[in-house]
Amino acid sequence: MKLAFRTLLVAGTTAAVLALAGCAKDAAPASTFVLLDGSRTTTQELKGKVTLVNFWATSCTTCVAEMPQIVSTYDKFKSRGYETLAVAMSYDPPNYVVNFAETRKLPFKVAIDNTGAVAQAWGEVKLTPTTYIVNKKGEIVKRYVGAPDFAELHQLIEKLLAEA
Repeated sequence: MKLAFRTLLVAGTTAAVLALAGCAKDAAPASTFVLLDGSRTTTQELKGKVTLVNFWATSCTTCVAEMPQIVSTYDKFKSRGYETLAVAMSYDPPNYVVNFAETRKLPFKVAIDNTGAVAQAWGEVKLTPTTYIVNKKGEIVKRYVGAPDFAELHQLIEKLLAEA
């Protein structure tokens, strides 16, 4: 992901601001996701689908609150070549993640980033939720930090699904 630094004068002090530049065409990082059932999937295997990659934690109240909307988004678009991959952060106890996925009956792939390597590869993700939308070519087209505007997200998914 290309990052640009800008310096701003804020109340008489200088602050460096990190801004995403050119995010629309950056390739999703090559990653291997270890799923709850022990199987693996890779970024390469997601090509050809529009994919939502959501970094989350069971201890994150915003993550828990947005999960029903992530499920309904998945249900709405899954038959049209849309995939969701929920990636639990390395600090999230695996038994909490398994319990959450089972009790909420999450219908999509759930991975645990045991080592933190996946979060690192995807732009040093530290804040949850952080959600990426990846197009069929495997390019990141949008990043949300915090809960997305789901109406806007659905419009973006529609547009990306319509692309060849």
